[in-house]
Amino acid sequence: MKRTVLTRYRVMAYVTAVMLLVLCACMIFKYGFGVGEDVTFVVSQAHGLLYIVYLGFAFDLGQKARWSFGKLLWVLVAGTIPTAAFFVERRVRAEVEPLLADAKQDPVRA
Repeated sequence: MKRTVLTRYRVMAYVTAVMLLVLCACMIFKYGFGVGEDVTFVVSQAHGLLYIVYLGFAFDLGQKARWSFGKLLWVLVAGTIPTAAFFVERRVRAEVEPLLADAKQDPVRA
């Protein structure tokens, strides 16, 4: 497995998590104060598209890291729970870093 697989996942995990927090703030303004309906629509559409990219990168990483279905499902769902992607990304990185080190030392396994 190449480091770029992990890097792509990490970038999209942070982008998705930040966009979800922005979306939550927009929803509070829209439903709580009655302002920002257009902004909420744009942010929700952007988050949806970015989440699809996140799903692709997370699935790719999960396949290459040979995760179980339950672990893969948890990582995929983390993009829908505010702040969860921040914590899940740290655990994923800690788990995948040793795999990258092993692949660097033994190129046949990569």
